[in-house]
Amino acid sequence: MSHPDPYGSTEPRGWDRPAPALPWPDTDLEPGPWRPAPAAPTHPTEPGGYARPGAAPDTYAAPDTYAGPDTYAGPYPNSGRRHDGPGRYDGPPAGDRGRPDGPEHRGPWGEPARDDEYPTAQIAPVRDEPTDQIPAVRDEPEPEPPPGRRGRGRRRASAERPPTTTPTTSRAGRNLPAAIGVGVALGAAVVVPLFFFMPAFLAVLATAVGIGIWEMARAVRRSGAHPPLAPLVAGGVITVGLAWFAGPDALCLGLLVTVLGTMIWRLGDGPGNYQRDLTAATLIAVYVPFLAGFAAMLAAAPGDGHLRVLVTLVAVVLSDTGGYAAGVSFGKHPMAPTISPKKSWEGFAGSVTAAAAGSAVLLWVLFDVAPWWGALFGMAISVSAVLGDLAESMIKRDLGVKDMSNLLPGHGGLMDRLDSILFAVPVAYLLLAVFVPVVS
Repeated sequence: MSHPDPYGSTEPRGWDRPAPALPWPDTDLEPGPWRPAPAAPTHPTEPGGYARPGAAPDTYAAPDTYAGPDTYAGPYPNSGRRHDGPGRYDGPPAGDRGRPDGPEHRGPWGEPARDDEYPTAQIAPVRDEPTDQIPAVRDEPEPEPPPGRRGRGRRRASAERPPTTTPTTSRAGRNLPAAIGVGVALGAAVVVPLFFFMPAFLAVLATAVGIGIWEMARAVRRSGAHPPLAPLVAGGVITVGLAWFAGPDALCLGLLVTVLGTMIWRLGDGPGNYQRDLTAATLIAVYVPFLAGFAAMLAAAPGDGHLRVLVTLVAVVLSDTGGYAAGVSFGKHPMAPTISPKKSWEGFAGSVTAAAAGSAVLLWVLFDVAPWWGALFGMAISVSAVLGDLAESMIKRDLGVKDMSNLLPGHGGLMDRLDSILFAVPVAYLLLAVFVPVVS
């Protein structure tokens, strides 16, 4: 069955179809201000052009051209717009001057836009002015608040609420009053049990070792290592106790037990990062409990153990104090700028001088040792203390921390105070064993 051809009719199609009659009288429309212009003949297939009804096949009218009063040569024929003759729009009337006149601002039939349709047309255009003519903005001081009113960020002080003050720091970067107070308290916690109840000193030493291990394990975690804390603390306390009761051989045995116990404990966490964790644990075991074991052996010396510990601590304190005073007063040449920028060669000379002078007098008075041997003892303690301080500074710089912890105001962590002592006690133990033989 064949379908009827919808295009089989002989009636014209598309734009060739004659325009229907207007449904309203043409006389209601007033003629507009148009000037006659002849239509430009062009090819009928040129873009933008449409054939006029009744025109020759080779001609077409431009979109904005009107062919007569009854026909319109645009895309919408017989649109109802009536003009008084053939022609095209050639500009707005005198009353419309100043309105947008481009194709994008015209109506659908080419008429000029009204002011209410494009309200922004009356806004003056923004001109690009050179930036050198723009006045520069000056940084003027903030005006003072009027009397009776406080400025931004300030609170009113009173008798009940004193003004907030920032703690002053010294040139060495410490809060000096807090550092002195904490230092005196630590000295009393060591010296008082040392002279009045020796087992209490062992308890203080074991507590310090446990806190130091905790601070070190906490610091090395920044590098990704996670040494097991429980076997380290238990092994450290055992190491100090063995050194106290059994001497150097037991100290080495305690270190070996601590490292082996850490290895076995770490196996429970799997093989991931095992080597890194075990390396960090070994470093902590050697650095804190093993070196602290020499302090236990100094104190355990029969008869004068408390004096041996005392002269060692005094030499370390004199070294720190002399280095601080000389560095603040005369320090100009950095000693190790990449490790500890605040240490200077002048401060190091002050440390050695103060420790040598003080140790010469102290060993001569307490142990009847010749002053030059006492000076040598003080110089060795000062050098080892400075090296211990630099070693921990290098560890902290490698880990990216300023202090091991904030446990002690003005000092940082406990390890920040023990770093010099831990390197000094092995040297003191060896030198005093030569200068002042132990009497069994």
